[in-house]
Amino acid sequence: MALATDEFSTSAESTGRSWNFRRKQRMASLILKMSMSLDGYIAPADGSNGWEAAGRSDDGARWVLETVSNAETHLVGAATYARWARSWPGAAGPFARPMNEIPKVVFSNSLTSADWGPAAIVRGDLAAAVARLKQEHPDGYLLAQGGARFARSLVQTGLIDEYRLVVQPVILGAGERLFTMPLTIEPVSTTAFSRGAVAHVFAAHR
Repeated sequence: MALATDEFSTSAESTGRSWNFRRKQRMASLILKMSMSLDGYIAPADGSNGWEAAGRSDDGARWVLETVSNAETHLVGAATYARWARSWPGAAGPFARPMNEIPKVVFSNSLTSADWGPAAIVRGDLAAAVARLKQEHPDGYLLAQGGARFARSLVQTGLIDEYRLVVQPVILGAGERLFTMPLTIEPVSTTAFSRGAVAHVFAAHR
């Protein structure tokens, strides 16, 4: 499968009275968390940052902090990892500890080192790598959160179990979209925050 990113090319047992059971292997779920504008973009056309702050609030921050803090591992692309590595070491506040201490997996065919950690670089086919990571973590969830090309590539793998999309009260007019093809999802919850942002949680329909 061709992936839209410059970084990645993306047993049965018988028991007793003839009852047959297929034992399911437990594995972690994959959650994608992204901010989105009211008109459906996850990044502006000029690549600028800061638009996500339009609806920033204390109650919204607590919701995001819970999502970030409870992840077993953070999955990121090389550009996001490089940006975080410049800003989070030495940072203060409630997000600093989970962002600095939770293990990260960086998907990149070009990155040669990941000094801000704990972190590991994964190369090769994105779908195979994500499937392997889900199997290696029998509990909890893996959290992916940007950037735009990396997120779209994850959507194309079909391996995302849950989408946590925070719609910000801002209109970008143009930019990068997350979804480029039809996708069946099921609503799980909706949470409105005090400054206009709304968090929508959807489960992927298998």
